[in-house]
Amino acid sequence: MTQPFIKLENIVKKFPGVVALNNVSLDLYQGEIHGLIGENGAGKSTFIKILTGVHTPEEGKIILKGNPIEFENTKDAIDNEIGCIYQELNNIPQLSVTDNIFLGCQLKKKSGLLDYEAMHKKSKELLKELGQNIDPTQPIEKLGMGHQQMVEIVKAISKNIKLLIMDEPTSSLSETEIKELIKAVRKLKNDGVGILFVSHKLEEIFELCDRVTVFRDGQHVITGDVSAFTNSLLIQNMVGREITQQFPKIEFEKGEEILRVENLTRYGVYQNISFTLSRGEILGFSGLVGAGRTELIRGIFGADPIDEGKLYLNGKVVLISSPEAAVKNGFALLTEDRKTQGLVLGASVLSNLVITCLCRFRKGLFLDYLKINNAVVNNIKSLQIKTPGPDTLAEQLSGGNQQKVVVGKWLNRDAEIYIFDEPTRGIDVGAKVEVYHLMNKILEQGKAVIMISSELPEILGMSDRVIVMRSGNITAEIERGSSQFNQEDIMHASWKDITVLESKK
Repeated sequence: MTQPFIKLENIVKKFPGVVALNNVSLDLYQGEIHGLIGENGAGKSTFIKILTGVHTPEEGKIILKGNPIEFENTKDAIDNEIGCIYQELNNIPQLSVTDNIFLGCQLKKKSGLLDYEAMHKKSKELLKELGQNIDPTQPIEKLGMGHQQMVEIVKAISKNIKLLIMDEPTSSLSETEIKELIKAVRKLKNDGVGILFVSHKLEEIFELCDRVTVFRDGQHVITGDVSAFTNSLLIQNMVGREITQQFPKIEFEKGEEILRVENLTRYGVYQNISFTLSRGEILGFSGLVGAGRTELIRGIFGADPIDEGKLYLNGKVVLISSPEAAVKNGFALLTEDRKTQGLVLGASVLSNLVITCLCRFRKGLFLDYLKINNAVVNNIKSLQIKTPGPDTLAEQLSGGNQQKVVVGKWLNRDAEIYIFDEPTRGIDVGAKVEVYHLMNKILEQGKAVIMISSELPEILGMSDRVIVMRSGNITAEIERGSSQFNQEDIMHASWKDITVLESKK
């Protein structure tokens, strides 16, 4: 198409203390997959909300199919054939697949009753078009995350969407689900739908997109054909500087054993898990979604019950029956879901940073707020948290800066064992490197890190040793420097049949 489906010219959007978008212009076409990348806080989310009618710009124009337009709300955007699938899916878990697809636009019989027969039929047809054999009558909460994502796509195309915005669509998907999603996105492109594909995963941008745009600090930096870029050139445009090492691993001398896990079992979830962790070491846990890694860590941290097994800290048996007991014994858990489990979103950056260590700031019966404020200002500076101030609410920060606050609150607690569950999910390349530097600092202090990650480059880049899990069992333990310390062997162990493994023992 010679004419863009939608054109944004010189868009400016401001919030208190922040210029979120500054003179941003961009053209989007039907039948094109357009990548949008940038660091957390670059303005991507605000741009999406301008496109979908959530926010109204203070300055600039929106031109749709050659005509100026203003979106007053999200319905305006949908009525003008623009849809969005957000990173946190917008579905109602208890309702059926069909009810979610036709939410707000149900088909009715002449009698005025809902025509479920027609809606189920249409839902099945739309799902089949994307290669999905999903029963439209079942509750959506029974589906895996990948299939829920597909339902969101069907919900959008059922409204004859011509531009579909996908915000970090693969962040919670397995490798198999990602392949299905990529196949569906390509089909939408061939059907003439324009896709704005927002992702922190540069490999997806190169695999999928025709063009790519980079935002930095609320400004448009560059737009061009994907073929004109290299990985390092995109990163340089994103962060404004060259990042020579995506994984700044420092190998420290392994110290004494700090943690030993013996035959840990939770019936039906994981079985006979044994491993050790030493000071100065990053122990990586790899495996497919559903391998039992997060469940195992929750058991160690006392968040879920354990049926059998023992934990040893510094050579002594400990009983950890609750997260409170885990924290008292020197554990820190940076959860997979920072928004619901890692932060108090409605509280300030200051409150979140000191929430685990208020006892340090007591002055008699009261808190020493001057001391708290000084400590938090130092945290913000040392962790390079981008925030207008300590009183800013955590929910107003970008994902990368929220993650730094979670790390900061545990650093303030001065734990001994730091457990990072998917530490860089949903954050940009620059913020990832900063998280890795923080891990190095933890090791430098003679402490230890357990890292769960679904990103193999991250596992290989930062781990001293890798434990691979499948179906609640350990299938491999691989040392850094070993000939098996590579992506292919780790993936092979992730798929390994447990019965075959046991028969070889």
